[in-house]
Amino acid sequence: MTELPPDPPRTQNPPRPRWMLPAVVVGVLALAGLGAWYFWPASGAPDAGGSTKDGKSGRAGAGKGGAGKGGGRFGGDPNRVQPVSAALSRTGDVNVVQTALGTANALRTVTVKPRVDGQLQSVAFAEGQLVKQGELLAQIDPAPFQVLLAQVEGQLARDVAQLANARLDLERYRKLLAQDSIATQQVDQQAAQVKQFEGTVKIDQAQVDNARLQLSYTRITAPIAGRLGLRQVDAGNQVRGSDANGIAVITQVDPISVVFTIPQDNLPRVLARLRAGDKPAVEAWDREQKTVLARGQLVSTDNQIDVATGTVKLKAQFSNTDGKLFPNQFVNVRMEVDTHKNVVVVPAAAVQRAAQGTVLYVVKEDSTVTLRTITAGITEGQLTEVLAGLQAGERVITDGVDRIREGAKVEVTEPAASAPRPARSAGEGKGGGAGMDTGKREEFRKRMEAMTPEQREEFRKRREQKAAEGKAAQ
Repeated sequence: MTELPPDPPRTQNPPRPRWMLPAVVVGVLALAGLGAWYFWPASGAPDAGGSTKDGKSGRAGAGKGGAGKGGGRFGGDPNRVQPVSAALSRTGDVNVVQTALGTANALRTVTVKPRVDGQLQSVAFAEGQLVKQGELLAQIDPAPFQVLLAQVEGQLARDVAQLANARLDLERYRKLLAQDSIATQQVDQQAAQVKQFEGTVKIDQAQVDNARLQLSYTRITAPIAGRLGLRQVDAGNQVRGSDANGIAVITQVDPISVVFTIPQDNLPRVLARLRAGDKPAVEAWDREQKTVLARGQLVSTDNQIDVATGTVKLKAQFSNTDGKLFPNQFVNVRMEVDTHKNVVVVPAAAVQRAAQGTVLYVVKEDSTVTLRTITAGITEGQLTEVLAGLQAGERVITDGVDRIREGAKVEVTEPAASAPRPARSAGEGKGGGAGMDTGKREEFRKRMEAMTPEQREEFRKRREQKAAEGKAAQ
């Protein structure tokens, strides 16, 4: 039996020093505390509007690296000048616009049906084609109607010949009666026969006219001008005047009307303008209210109010040469009911809703802002009417109100074409646009305005962090 070699002697690790474990624990705690101090904002960090927790607004001038006293390690500087966009209030006109949902209706709709029965010989139109009144649409086989016309024309010719012969006989009888050669009764009978033939000829003539009319009906023409719909029957089929679908449907789409409703409270102003001979202008917009489809005017109102909805129907008429409006199409209607002239107007983006009512921020001469309570009127498009609380010529903030508070220092950014750009605050480094040429600075400003407040705050933190790392490396 072979003996296995003995196991090699095990080498024992030297015992760890007793001070190592406490040193590791202390090191981990130190790193955690340093990270908390490095990334956690101080108690005096400003909120998103630039004010500290004690309610004091920031003043101009930032500290070194973009963080001043009381600011967070990487939080915003409460004294930093905030960039905003502003516009001048001005005097102008604002239209009082009534909006509604309307439906486009054709002025006239006609179902083209055959007026005689027969086989459809040909179809002379294309689906969706625009046709003129009297234009040929289809042809029914005319042969049976031509035969019938020839028959009644022959009958008319026979009866006309008999009438002529009866009249000649009547003349002869009257001469004989003058010679006292025949009885008076015979002359009277011949005169009655002439009248009978005259009636027969009239009947025959009416039959000829009717046959010609029926023959003309084999040509199916457009009764009105408009747009044709889909073809309802193909050539070769038997068609009748009693067919419900007919040959096709024609709708008159130029001009076209739109029917919409407005509240009954707004009806008196509309009626007053109609009685004065002034027809309000009406616009038809697409469903997203981004594109004007047609412009027209109000033509009439309904004669009663819907008691269920408290609204009244109105009809507007539009020129539709480009065919943008189709019958039964839903459109958004905008009707100018009135116009407020020479009123103070501001961009609608400047008006805010707050607990104290309708407010906006006004930029004063020293580039600080103040919150102003106003009385707002109507809003039309991008403009809002200001009834009280603001004068024409004052600057109001249109973008950036989420970053400012009462008394905050701001920098108004305006396009270079309209006004020169003011100098930047001392706390803004190269990342904020200093040292750039005009084109790059304008591009940087547009990029900043396109960001959300959260994105701008994140961008500012990264910029300050890079500045701090660069200073530490030096």
